[in-house]
Amino acid sequence: MNNGQQLTHNTQEHPIGIYLKVWLLLFVLSTLSYMVDYMQIQGYLRWTLILIFMFLKAGLIVAIFMHMLWERIALIYAILLPPLCLLVLIALMALEGEYTLLSRELFFGR
Repeated sequence: MNNGQQLTHNTQEHPIGIYLKVWLLLFVLSTLSYMVDYMQIQGYLRWTLILIFMFLKAGLIVAIFMHMLWERIALIYAILLPPLCLLVLIALMALEGEYTLLSRELFFGR
């Protein structure tokens, strides 16, 4: 610190109302998720509803409480980049599997 000056950090404070609304929405989504079990919904509908509520809650937590809603580059690197890397690896494995299958059919026959 030169000459008694202090460095100030430019931080963005978010209103407490946003956090309260998100907590309320998380509570509602959790209640709906528990209602799926309480109503004894079975089969694919049950798992679809549970997964939808789970992804909605996870998205809210990441976007608001991890401050990724306000940091665009962090959102890209932390949320979008890993699944894209996995998709590339899955595509490479699929291509390699097709190549192996075609090679076996060519050299060993059916």
